[in-house]
Amino acid sequence: MKDSSFRQNGRTLILIFLSLNLILNLTSCGVRKSIKHTPDVKQYSLEVPKVNKINDSTFSFNQNYLTKNKQQLWELYIKGNPLQLGYNNGALTQGLMQKQEEIFFSKVEGFVPSKFKQNLLRNFLKWYNRKMYLNVRNDFQAELYGLSQYSSDTYDFIAPKYLRSLYLHGAHDIGHAMQDLMMVGCTSLAVWNENTEDGDLLIGRNFDFYVGDDFAKNKLVEFVEPEGGIPYLSVSWPGMIGVVSGMNKEGITVTINAGKSKIPLTAKTPISLVTREILQYARNIDEAIAIAKKRKVFVSESILVGSANDKNAVVIEVSPDNFGVYKVENASRVFCTNHFQSDAYKDDKRNQKHIIESHSEYRYEKLQELLQENKKLNPEKMASILRDKSGLKGEKIGYGNEKAINQLLAHHAVIFSPQKKLVWVSSNPYQLGEFVCYDLNEIFSEKRLQNGKFSRSELNIAKDSFVDSSEYENYEHYKIMSSEVNDAINNKDILLTDDLLPYYQSLNPDFWLVYYQSGKYYFNRKEYSKAKVEFEKALSKEITTVPDKENVENYLKKTLKKLR
Repeated sequence: MKDSSFRQNGRTLILIFLSLNLILNLTSCGVRKSIKHTPDVKQYSLEVPKVNKINDSTFSFNQNYLTKNKQQLWELYIKGNPLQLGYNNGALTQGLMQKQEEIFFSKVEGFVPSKFKQNLLRNFLKWYNRKMYLNVRNDFQAELYGLSQYSSDTYDFIAPKYLRSLYLHGAHDIGHAMQDLMMVGCTSLAVWNENTEDGDLLIGRNFDFYVGDDFAKNKLVEFVEPEGGIPYLSVSWPGMIGVVSGMNKEGITVTINAGKSKIPLTAKTPISLVTREILQYARNIDEAIAIAKKRKVFVSESILVGSANDKNAVVIEVSPDNFGVYKVENASRVFCTNHFQSDAYKDDKRNQKHIIESHSEYRYEKLQELLQENKKLNPEKMASILRDKSGLKGEKIGYGNEKAINQLLAHHAVIFSPQKKLVWVSSNPYQLGEFVCYDLNEIFSEKRLQNGKFSRSELNIAKDSFVDSSEYENYEHYKIMSSEVNDAINNKDILLTDDLLPYYQSLNPDFWLVYYQSGKYYFNRKEYSKAKVEFEKALSKEITTVPDKENVENYLKKTLKKLR
């Protein structure tokens, strides 16, 4: 699975850290300033929250609430000035937030087990993020400061609480910039007019951000009523004030899709804080574009923005050196995978190479195919598109293949109906569980306080029947076994039984990776005849990317040489 490539990329990063060690010493002044920085919060009034625990899954403070619904989604409602928002958020979600920190940092520790290299990593983060605070709005810094007061003491050795919270908001950006460490291929689409059942704008997105199954367990649906700006809904995880998927009460929606980035030399504005600013302050597409244009980002990203007031959707394409907006002409649908489409990037060689070599274009074509098959979309049909696991022309390409719309690793999926102010949020596992419906008009009104509930359960979308299938059970078993096989590939002292690899392959028989991994296991043990068979099987399947296919071909060439 993703863990093997993550480890390889982790080793690559260590080399980067080592080469940057000299730079750290040369730029210590800038680093010292950023480490000592704390935002000025004196202008904000504050009531330190005294949380009332109603039961194990329901907590409150004044008109702020945290509760867990029957679909196991956490629902958080907070209001106030920036500092108060942060405190309310932190006080209510403290246990969840500290758990997310533990999961995230233990994952990093697993990739970089050496204490010496961990120290290099800490120094690198201090150097790399030295300018981030200069590129983040003061009100967002105040909110982060309040939130960070409830962070764990355990990780103070990495950075002070406030800076750690700030760093974590750039984790998405840093991860995908440095060889797509944690970011896979998100997919989003917007349709309206003749493409929807009622002609209204309808938007769907898969957020394929994967830091392990544990990280995705505590999904958080946030309802934020800021003192200044527009109330909004955001779907992410505890400890996050940025937005990766969200809609405001004006019917502006934002979703982010990673683009191909070169490794930037310094962190600037995390993309999730750019989209947060759009949600809190934009009422139409022009205002969203103006906000995105004035922020300095440090990675390449597509932001699909939908607007109830415009009854339209566009893709804002940002990168450190360029800016473009993709608007469709004479059409009522927009697709967004992981490559740029605007004229501003038509000559961008990195983007062109990414289209050829990655799985982005394949998923784009799959969306076109699914829209031909599914006319007049409604929320239920949109959910079926987001859950689609097949390749082009319905081909079986294996579960977990990144060429599929549903790669069976999504942190969440969301469906927006901006004009109706309705949002559907998936529940575990992935986007297969029940989609829970929320009505923003109702939530940001007195009606929510009267009925005491967040969701419109009568509008929920049923779970995918695939969850109850033997194929799903096999896929989950395959994921566990992948780690076992990977350990055996990397450690010759671990021997697998003769029947283990055939059984492993039977759990996900259409996926190229099971044969590639088997081939590598045999190759490392000099069983070249067996390795040859497995690499040839892998090449007969739909391989995810051009570099992946080249890796298999190179292994087969080396194997054939050994057999001569």
